[in-house]
Amino acid sequence: MKTFGVERSLSMKGCSYDNTVAEATFKIIKTEFIHQMKFDSLEQLRLEFSDYVNWFNKLHIHGTPGKVSPLEYKKRPLKKAV
Repeated sequence: MKTFGVERSLSMKGCSYDNTVAEATFKIIKTEFIHQMKFDSLEQLRLEFSDYVNWFNKLHIHGTPGKVSPLEYKKRPLKKAV
C-alpha cells in the first residue's frame, strides 16, 4: 500500500464492516452466476460476466428497496427527511 500511495479504506485490518457490502455482493454473484455456469475459456467468462452485470444493474428486480432495479432506484429523486 505504501509503494502505490494507497490508504486504508474505512478502518483497520480485520474490521468486518469494511467488507460487508463486498462480501454480500460476492455471495450473490456466486449464487446467481458462478455456480450456475461452466466456462470453457477466460474470454467466455468475461463476456458472460459482462452480460450478468448489465442484467443485474438494469433489469434484475431487487426485493429492497422498492422492488426495482438498481438503475431505476438510482434515478429516483432523493427523499428529504423532515
